[in-house]
Amino acid sequence: MRIRHKPWAKPELEASRFFVQEPDAQKGKWHECFLQQQPLYIELGCGKGGFVSQAAFGDPQHNYLAVDIKYEMLGLAKRNVERVYAQGQRQPDNVRLTAHNIERISMMLGKEDCADRIYINFCNPWPRMKHKKRRLTHPRQLMQYRTFLKDGGEIHFKTDDDALFAESLDYFQQCGFEVTYITYDLHRSGYEKNIMTEHEKMFSEEGIPIKFLIARKIELPRTETGAEE
Repeated sequence: MRIRHKPWAKPELEASRFFVQEPDAQKGKWHECFLQQQPLYIELGCGKGGFVSQAAFGDPQHNYLAVDIKYEMLGLAKRNVERVYAQGQRQPDNVRLTAHNIERISMMLGKEDCADRIYINFCNPWPRMKHKKRRLTHPRQLMQYRTFLKDGGEIHFKTDDDALFAESLDYFQQCGFEVTYITYDLHRSGYEKNIMTEHEKMFSEEGIPIKFLIARKIELPRTETGAEE
C-alpha cells in the first residue's frame, strides 16, 4: 500500500515510550521490553494499527509486538493505540511498535523471544510468480517464524485473496503447521473472536468474503539422519 510521506511520523515515534528504535538489539530480549512478563503475541505487518490497538487493549493478559516496515504506517498505528487506550483510561503498557523488514525478521527475533501467537492480516498477495517468495506466508518466511514461535503456537492468517489463501495452505503444510480452523467466509462462519481491520472493512463492503485460518506449529518430519527437514 502506498502512503504519503508524513514528516511527523518518525520523530513522533522516536519520542514514544512504546516504540522500539533498535529492534535488532532486542533480539532474544523482547520480553524485557514490557512492564509485565506475560505471553507474547506478534502482529507482522500492522499497518495503521487498527487491529493491534483493539486486540491489545481488550487482552491485558498478553503483550503485543506490532511490526511494520513503514514509519508512516507506524505513526498512524501509534496514534490509534494512544486513542484506544486513552478512551479506556489505561496506559499502553502491553504494546510495543517497531520498524523492520519482515523478510528479515530473524534479525530481530530469536528462539529466546518465544511467541505464543503470530497474526498476519491482509498481507500483500504478491500474485506474480517471481514475487511470491515475498509473501509473508511463503515457506522461507514460515521457517523463520518457527524459530521464535513456541511449540504448539499459532499463526492467525486473514486475507481477501483467494489464490494467496489456497497457496498458503500448501505453504503451512510444507513447513510443519497443522491447520486447526479454516473458513472461506469469516463473517458468516460464526467465529466470535474476530477483530475487524481497516482492510477487512473495506473488502467486506465490496462484497468480498474474508478467508481466515489458524495454523498450529507441530514437529517437522525427521530425515534419515534424524534432523528436521
